[in-house]
Order: sequence, then structure tokens, then C-alpha cells
Amino acid sequence: MRRVLLLGGLVAASSLYPFARAALAKDHGVMGQTWGIAEPDLLSTIDAKLKAMQANGSIDRMQTALAAKAEDRVRNPTPVTGIGAVREARSWNFDPSIVLERDIRDQKGRLIAEAGQRVNPLSFVSMKTDLVFIDGRDDAQVEWAIKRWAASAAKIIFVAGSPFERMGEKKRRFFFDQQGKLTGHFGIAHVPAIVAPAGQALKVSEIELPGGTS
Repeated sequence: MRRVLLLGGLVAASSLYPFARAALAKDHGVMGQTWGIAEPDLLSTIDAKLKAMQANGSIDRMQTALAAKAEDRVRNPTPVTGIGAVREARSWNFDPSIVLERDIRDQKGRLIAEAGQRVNPLSFVSMKTDLVFIDGRDDAQVEWAIKRWAASAAKIIFVAGSPFERMGEKKRRFFFDQQGKLTGHFGIAHVPAIVAPAGQALKVSEIELPGGTS
């Protein structure tokens, strides 16, 4: 008979190994329902869906809706946030100087200004028109702007309202401050406001109209 050595309650005997291996290899049967692995052809599914949408007119309706939505966004842009009507006039000078990120050269490759240099654009080009910011929904502001400036003397820029509707009504070209980039750049918080050249600087003025604005 082979010896069985007991070590701390654990059986340690090479003679038991065959029995342990047999126990581990026991067939426990099927533990649950199984399925075969299936990978549907995604491209075929998408292609079939698109063909069905094309056949029932869904794609055409979707394209029409998207085009209408895009046109509405252009004709009725989102008002610039944080801009209110002027309640108290104020003005300040704005330095348009910038620091160049790269060298500026002329057509012959000659250096005009180098990267890192601070440059005032008004030293090279003149600003020929004023920038007039107004709320295009306010009739008083619109009338004030178009009566005070000829089309060649100023660019009238809306911070709210539809430039297209006003152009048809006033027969005058208007612009829109998309995402408030210009008003934010000049620090304008109220309209009507004017940005006008003043030597090597720009004068920014928020104007209080007589009687106030709606």
C-alpha cells in the first residue's frame, strides 16, 4: 500500500493525482442555451435601408427639410448674446495693433514685418467706413442708422434681427455680427454703437438715442 502524507489537513500523495485529473475532466453537461456567432453584413443593411428611404421619398423630404432649416438660419440668425440697448452713452479708444505670428513679405519676398513684431494695421491701410452696430428688430435704431450714414460711409451691422428682411424693406445692404465676433473684439455691450477711425486708433462709442430705444 502507498503512503498518504497528511500536511496540515491537506492530502499530498502522488498516488491521488490520477483520480484528481479524472474528476476535473468530468462532463457536466450543457449549462445553458447557446447560439452560433452571427455577424450581419452592416453595409448591406445600410444599403437596403437607404434604398427603402429613397423609394418612399424619405430622403427627398429630409433634404428639403435640411435646406429649409439652413435657409432659415441664414435669414434669421441667432441674436448676439449679452448685447442690450444703450442706457448711458460711453466711448473709448481701441488700439487695433496685433502681434504677428509669422513674417510678412511683399510679392518680391522682401521682409515687411517679422514674426513677434507689434503692428498697427492703420499704419498701412486706412479705414474708410464706420462700423455701426444696431438691433435690427428696433425700427428706431434702423431709421437712425440709415438716415445718418450713406451706404458708402458706413457698414450697418445687426446684432439681432433679419438683415434680409430689412434689405428688402429699406433697399439698403445690411450685415450681421455672426457669433458676436466683432462686438466681442471691440468690447461693445450695448447698441447702437459706432466704431470710427481716430488717427492710429479706433474710437468706439455707445450712443444713447433721443427718447431711448425699445
